Amino acid sequence: MNKRNVLLIVVDQWRADHVPHLGATHLRTPNLDRLCRAGVTFRNHVTTCVPCGPARASLHTGLYLMNHRQVQNWIPLDARHTTLPRAVRACGLDPALIGYTTTVPDPRTTHPNDPRFENLGDMMEGWRPVGAFGPGHEFYFGWLAQKGYPLPQNREDIWLPEGEDAVPGATTRPARIPKELSDSFFFTEKALEYLKGRDGKPFFLHLGYYRPHPPFVVSAPYHDIYQAQNMPRPIRAATPEAEAAQHPLLDHYLNHTRQSNFFTGAQGMIAGMDEATVAQMRATYCGMIAEVDDQIGRVLDHLEETGQMKDTLIVFTSDHGEQLGDHYLAGKLGYHDESFRIPLVIVDPDAPEQAGRIEDAPTESIDLMPTMIDWLGGEVPRACDGRSLRPLVHDAKPADWRTELHYEYDFRDTFHSRAEGELGLGMDECTLLVVQDAKWKYVHFTTLPPLLFDLANDPGQFTNLAEDPGHATIVAEYAQKALSWRMFHADRTLTHYRATPNGLERRTPKGEPA
Repeated sequence: MNKRNVLLIVVDQWRADHVPHLGATHLRTPNLDRLCRAGVTFRNHVTTCVPCGPARASLHTGLYLMNHRQVQNWIPLDARHTTLPRAVRACGLDPALIGYTTTVPDPRTTHPNDPRFENLGDMMEGWRPVGAFGPGHEFYFGWLAQKGYPLPQNREDIWLPEGEDAVPGATTRPARIPKELSDSFFFTEKALEYLKGRDGKPFFLHLGYYRPHPPFVVSAPYHDIYQAQNMPRPIRAATPEAEAAQHPLLDHYLNHTRQSNFFTGAQGMIAGMDEATVAQMRATYCGMIAEVDDQIGRVLDHLEETGQMKDTLIVFTSDHGEQLGDHYLAGKLGYHDESFRIPLVIVDPDAPEQAGRIEDAPTESIDLMPTMIDWLGGEVPRACDGRSLRPLVHDAKPADWRTELHYEYDFRDTFHSRAEGELGLGMDECTLLVVQDAKWKYVHFTTLPPLLFDLANDPGQFTNLAEDPGHATIVAEYAQKALSWRMFHADRTLTHYRATPNGLERRTPKGEPA
């Protein structure tokens, strides 16, 4: 039997510019470096949408947001889509999941009283959960209780800084939870339990980590690995007001993004944080990355010790990025690169000669599902918007590979944000899409004014050229690119079938009968 394993590592909120192999000199990640040395690192990779639920829906379906339509964390995912776990099952493997997918079920397939509708997202159907976080993190909290850890009345308080006198917010203090009971340790323990239980049998494991997702606090000794004064300075205008003048959507987020979403119990707005506070937030964020990196190392050690690395495709990525104080923002939102650019490393045992290489071609999160199914020898669904990255991994880029990056965002009202109402828009008017290459970044809104940035001369994206008559031709060209992109990727689930006098015919993408 040709044994094929897949380890899909999905961290949460890890920015693309926090990969030392790509030049992040302020950071140390020996185990991510291990993967980069063994595989191919993608320099120009984005998630095709944010936040968590939509991003994971694109990763697991290979579809753009405009096609899968799980446009926010609370929006259901249509049950008709072929998801990654379903496609993996068709390859003869039982896909296991550690972590979460932030998926709301299709209400047409269950009853309105289904308790999964009480959560912002649950488990995507088709996975075998072997280490779920649980609704409200309850499985993790139960594990803590079983370990004898005294949970506070408000369980989220485990992510407060240590010490009764601690002030919530960016701090040098460690988290109250010890590192051997952190959520990153919990996920790793579940991964090792699962892999050891398989005892060498073929596996497909989605290994998810909650970090470096907020709350921005980390256990000792990771809390003081990095110092604030050594962090890169934020990319932002002179004042929040100057930043807000760029666009109505940015103005909304600058006035409504609260620190409490990122630091348990904190007060005030993110835009009000000074550079010293942002620098401490960044140092803590890097400490969170260090913890995850150590835990990933434990899993890699097991695969090496058991001789399974030679049979295992390893994919390391994140669901989305993090603003981390850039443009006076935090989280994943809007149209800035920091929210959408994410790391991607693929270690393919079939391509050892490519070890350590960096690939510059534009790649998108929708490419991962077809890549893994292709590697397993399965059939990639016709509806997929993404393409297998295996040719790029083998340094054989197809002549017709994409030349731009594309990503989308839906900013309708949620429990945390009310952009829709404040901007006076209808629910289905709250959308934007980005077409971006090495020279230009064009942001198209359904009803709000567009944006155009000259990336060569304005890499920080401070000057909007969309209203400049001298750039009208560029705006028209990239608006046309956006329209053509949407037309090409319109749903094609059944469009390769046709009735003929001889019965049903199935055509190939190039138009010939299959």
